[in-house]
Amino acid sequence: MTEVKIGLEIHRQIDSNKLFCNCPSILRDDKPGVIFKRNLRTVSSEVGEKDVVAEYEMAKNKYAVYEGYSDSTCLVEYDEEPVHSINQKALDVALQVALMLNCKIPEEIIVMRKQVIDYSNTSGFQRTVLIGRNGYVETPEGKVGINGVYLEEDAARKISEDNEKVTYRLDRLGIPLIEITTAPDIKSSVQAKEVAAHLGMVLKSTGKVKGGIGTVRQDVNISVNNGPRVEIKGFQDLKNMPSVIDKEIQRHLKDKIKSEVRKAETDGSTSYLRPMPGSARMYPETDHSIIVIDQKRLESIKLPELISERILRYRKEYKLNSELAILAAKDDKFEEFVNKFDKLDPSFIAQTLVMTLKDLKTREGLNIEKLKKKDLEEVFGYVGKVGKDAVPGMLADKIRGVKINLRKYKADEKDLVKDVKDIIKKNKGASLNAVMGIVMKKYRGKVDGKEVTSIIKKNLK
Repeated sequence: MTEVKIGLEIHRQIDSNKLFCNCPSILRDDKPGVIFKRNLRTVSSEVGEKDVVAEYEMAKNKYAVYEGYSDSTCLVEYDEEPVHSINQKALDVALQVALMLNCKIPEEIIVMRKQVIDYSNTSGFQRTVLIGRNGYVETPEGKVGINGVYLEEDAARKISEDNEKVTYRLDRLGIPLIEITTAPDIKSSVQAKEVAAHLGMVLKSTGKVKGGIGTVRQDVNISVNNGPRVEIKGFQDLKNMPSVIDKEIQRHLKDKIKSEVRKAETDGSTSYLRPMPGSARMYPETDHSIIVIDQKRLESIKLPELISERILRYRKEYKLNSELAILAAKDDKFEEFVNKFDKLDPSFIAQTLVMTLKDLKTREGLNIEKLKKKDLEEVFGYVGKVGKDAVPGMLADKIRGVKINLRKYKADEKDLVKDVKDIIKKNKGASLNAVMGIVMKKYRGKVDGKEVTSIIKKNLK
């Protein structure tokens, strides 16, 4: 019987300034104002050994070019100044995640240096902090241990590479990153995807992590029949994770495997990246003091509602269908708007936030990112004065920078009353619903249903 052991490493950027300085966590594509280069050289350790990864990278005989900005990167990123005090906001988010994953929190945490010898860190190491350990998550296939929750610096962003040099941009270096490592308790590719999805949901539930390409990275560690461990990097989403894992398991069964780091390819295969780093590559960061985590601080950490729990609550409390509940639970404005516009149907608010905006983007090619919260509030405030069908048009106006003219979306009241009387006269014996249907079809988007119902009732005998 084949014995498979799988462990996950999940990395997610925190939405705050950088971890050890006050520089903003923003990526830039404009011309950098600071450029310098460095060369990699290996040295022997205290016991006369050289790092295998360092030797592998040095053998490439390349130098690094680093790009920075005088107004958004600083001497900490250039490795020309000691680190500042740790970002307390990011630390609280990491503590929050550790508690949500049932981890034990150390009374004292120490900033460590983890060797990273590929030029992605100007210092040659990544600063990392163990926040929690010995946690767990429950899955249908059994409990999966959480070995650790870490708070660490993200690496620099690779811009280009040629035969002589590799170019990195320092805008990403130092962005706070949460890393979650599981125990090798996962037994199948399907379970691996389920656990990764659950951990992603936990992180999103904080409301404090970044979204989008490059803000999340997922690595998979695999060993088969107690053979060498292989680490696979490059999972940007979960869709191809099961197929990559299954193919890798088959490769382990067919070939003689070495312990190494590999890259997940789009066709489900993996390719060689570099040797597996050694285990003894962690050293204390002497430029930062020990951080004490007392009971008072832990008690001040409020645990958020999990998105999975929020979905169930939205279905029950707001009567949303499953699809709308899932989408609305990921939008932090939904419940705020439901409370502010309590006369509007919650399903309509959800539909507007997740479906209408999507349609404006995909069908009309509009940049919905231009919509501010105040724009949505303004449009929702007009509902009642105009029909709900007018909302997409008004939102499109706001995106295009056009001032909303209610006359464009609201029918003249005198004309409406006259038309209702004429429709009733021409359709003798018609029910209220039948008359309503004719009126709404003619005035689509320009009348409110309740207003039309009231007019029909006054004139229908």
